[in-house]
Amino acid sequence: MKETLYGRNTVIEALRANRRRFYQISLSDGIRPNDVVSRIFSTCQKRGIRMERMPRRMLDEVCGHDRHQGVLASVSSYPDVEIADVLSSLEASSEQPLLLLLDGLQDPQNLGTLLRAAEAIGVHGVVIPRRRSAQITPAVSKASSGAVEHLMIAGVSNLNQAIRSLKEAGVWVVGLEDVPEAQHYRDADLDRSLALVVGSEGKGLSRLVRERCDFLIKLPMSGRVASLNAAVAGSIALYEVWEQRHPAPSRREG
Repeated sequence: MKETLYGRNTVIEALRANRRRFYQISLSDGIRPNDVVSRIFSTCQKRGIRMERMPRRMLDEVCGHDRHQGVLASVSSYPDVEIADVLSSLEASSEQPLLLLLDGLQDPQNLGTLLRAAEAIGVHGVVIPRRRSAQITPAVSKASSGAVEHLMIAGVSNLNQAIRSLKEAGVWVVGLEDVPEAQHYRDADLDRSLALVVGSEGKGLSRLVRERCDFLIKLPMSGRVASLNAAVAGSIALYEVWEQRHPAPSRREG
């Protein structure tokens, strides 16, 4: 099955990851060369990937909008994996596992933003339900600035079963949820084999997922808005994990 990726960073990161098959790359006639465009050109020449020029309006028609930055790529579908592949990669790695589980996150922009943060701090795997959740589409790849192309993402039929498998593998599961029993995120011990669960934009974590978490954390808020954007909250929590694993000297001393 073919997809159309769009955007300069999205396409160059897909080329760098080299996990998809590239059928063709289309560039607008008036595209201005820069470092990214030059790298796209050179990579296609090295790999023998077909390139073509076309009027920008034709790219608009193919893409369905004008947010493509003059670059389209016809590629194979996203190479998602199974939860067993994620577990196997954890066994083979010498690093302390860090996973991201998403419980009903439905907005593609939120998903892409959160996955960009996940890739930036070196998350080892992401688990997404195949139903009632945003999937990895070209829009999500664009929102992540191509970061999804480097991530191991498993689609699962049952998130609760995936949580059970992770816990059996020795991974602690922590849910991000603003409830009274949740710990302040900086008071929690996150420097361990960990899977962070982020819920949906409106409802948060589902009841069963929340009950299966080993513990919950929350972010403090003092403003008038009732909650943070799911992608923002998840990114803050992920960076807290990273900070606890790589503390600055001043924080270690404190």
